[in-house]
Amino acid sequence: MRASSIPLYVHAPYLINVCSPRNNVRYGSRKILQQTCDAAAEVDAAAVIVHAGHADDDIAEGVGRWLRTLEMLESDVTLLIENTAGGENAVARRFDALERLWKGVSKAKTSVKIGFCFDTCHAHAAGEELDDAVERVLAIVGKIDLLHANDSRDPPGTGADRHANLGKGKIGADALRSMIKAAGAPVVVETPGGPAAMRKDIEFVREALG
Repeated sequence: MRASSIPLYVHAPYLINVCSPRNNVRYGSRKILQQTCDAAAEVDAAAVIVHAGHADDDIAEGVGRWLRTLEMLESDVTLLIENTAGGENAVARRFDALERLWKGVSKAKTSVKIGFCFDTCHAHAAGEELDDAVERVLAIVGKIDLLHANDSRDPPGTGADRHANLGKGKIGADALRSMIKAAGAPVVVETPGGPAAMRKDIEFVREALG
């Protein structure tokens, strides 16, 4: 993997939730995130992707817990925070919440490089308007460092994180192509099926990028 010209991205375990008001969940999440960053450094990964999480009490409290997490984290690998699909008090589901989170993490006293990973299915599931989604996200975070290009099995706004092959789900091929091109970022597909389905999705991305 180190010898490959293709950058390696590591996705942190999905159960991580550094925003939780529950001490055991939050402390455990911070520990697993640190272990993931350490492991990613060993394989010279380009970045670690982690879901932004949910604050069961209040989004503002969740943002504060993210600041503390970043102040404690030690990593030579870039950390990419990803938008999420559903859940009450999710700190990066809707773009207004993402803006609050980004203003907060931008103030964190940390040496860790922070970036953003945009998931197309998650934005669709959150009910965001996709025509200008990339532009609105860029206005908040400045740069999209990685794009997860995924179609959605379910209608918009359901909060369901169920990926579909590109152009085969409820998002629509044109909207996906537009987001892939506008993001200006490396693209990873997280779609279902075997090698044949994956090849088709990769070809979809290549055509969208022109």
